[in-house]
Amino acid sequence: MSEQPELPPLAPAQKLWAGLAALLFLIAVGFLGFALNTGVLRGFAIGWVALQIFGFVGALKFAKGDFAHPLFKSQVMLHIIAVALLIAVIFRAFQ
Repeated sequence: MSEQPELPPLAPAQKLWAGLAALLFLIAVGFLGFALNTGVLRGFAIGWVALQIFGFVGALKFAKGDFAHPLFKSQVMLHIIAVALLIAVIFRAFQ
């Protein structure tokens, strides 16, 4: 059985953007669990997780696996905006 070649290490910028994407995905999955349990913003939570899956996979496909590619960065920024909007909606609901 032949060994596969070792992959090159990720650059610091690639690690940063991959980590941010993973963090945002975990936030979305956590919110999905909350939404399914309480029924609050269920459609948003399901759509957000689906958007992340298709968005990140599509961006990585076009970027040829480069986490520091501008297309992948724009996906991360899009989901940071989604988190900000979610926080604004929750803040507004409790006022």
